[in-house]
Amino acid sequence: MKKQNWLKQNWLVILCGLLVGTAAVVLTKLGNPGNMGFCIACFLRDIAGALGLQGASTTTEAGEVVRTLSNFRPEIVGIIAGSCILALFTKEFKPKGGSSPFTRFLLGVLVMLGALVFLGCPLRMVIRIGGGDMNAIMGLIGFVIGIAVGIIFLKGGFSLGRAYKQSKVEGLLFPVIMIGLFILSLVGATLYKSGAAPGNKAAPWFIALAVALVVGALAQKSRLCFVGGIRDAVMFKEFGLLAGFGGVIVAVMLGNIIVGNGLKFSFDGQPVAHTEWLWNMLGMTLVGWGSVLLGGCPLRQLVLAGEGNTDSAVTVMGMIVGGGLAHTLKIASSGAGTGANGPTAVIIGLVLVLAISLTNLKKGKA
Repeated sequence: MKKQNWLKQNWLVILCGLLVGTAAVVLTKLGNPGNMGFCIACFLRDIAGALGLQGASTTTEAGEVVRTLSNFRPEIVGIIAGSCILALFTKEFKPKGGSSPFTRFLLGVLVMLGALVFLGCPLRMVIRIGGGDMNAIMGLIGFVIGIAVGIIFLKGGFSLGRAYKQSKVEGLLFPVIMIGLFILSLVGATLYKSGAAPGNKAAPWFIALAVALVVGALAQKSRLCFVGGIRDAVMFKEFGLLAGFGGVIVAVMLGNIIVGNGLKFSFDGQPVAHTEWLWNMLGMTLVGWGSVLLGGCPLRQLVLAGEGNTDSAVTVMGMIVGGGLAHTLKIASSGAGTGANGPTAVIIGLVLVLAISLTNLKKGKA
């Protein structure tokens, strides 16, 4: 009976996890980079390139220098718009904000730097595990450690302060701006475009957008969050959100088998991944810790921004800036290993997150 009740209560988050995993496999088959059907960090980094915040480039065999990692990704826009549309329809669109906005912006930057040292957000980490990338297991270990440390501070009274009710116009600004910029990118406006290079692989935009709209709506309704799943399991012994985690892995494993990609469990030769285990682990420690303080993983921040949460919108803007800085300052990793300044950035990021954690404890708490 308890098992039936648990399934009844959590079927939506399980369905959402299965859908996200399936979508990742399908979008990869249709053109997205390997093990990267959905990666919030990678796609926000590409948006940073489209906005001119980073100028990653490569040289073709013909000697032509072309931009890479520069694409106003429809997956990001679709998640935000899908969440926004469903929230408006179900009357869950309730704009609020004003809770330590600059601190949230900084945490967004730091979370992005950690993710790009690892080469993926928590969602891509799970997708990589489902695809057999054992480097992602090291990332998962670090992710859990980061969440555990963040939980210690939550129990000690950490808070970024109260959010206040805002107008519907204020809540709609971020979704509308993102949709508007995406439309400009489609009609060939002044946004930066990528040349033909391996790092620019992408599924057809209209399919990616349609899939992301559904994912955004379901993630809004189910409250899917990879940080929240582990946090709730540790703090409250609630495993509902964690079921979405498992749903993604199962769908990716089965999907890869069905579409003929197969499963290759190894550390070497994995797409868009490196084998420096320490920085894979510490990069995701930074992501886990920072995301706990923010109240959700990068996917959850997009969904909340779609619901009208301007604090999450500010966080996403911080992530976009972080994506630009990661490549401009040679922090981001590649398949060859960590960037020249990646390890230093992770250490500085962990120190800054510790400082934020300590300085936002309520009085009388330890």
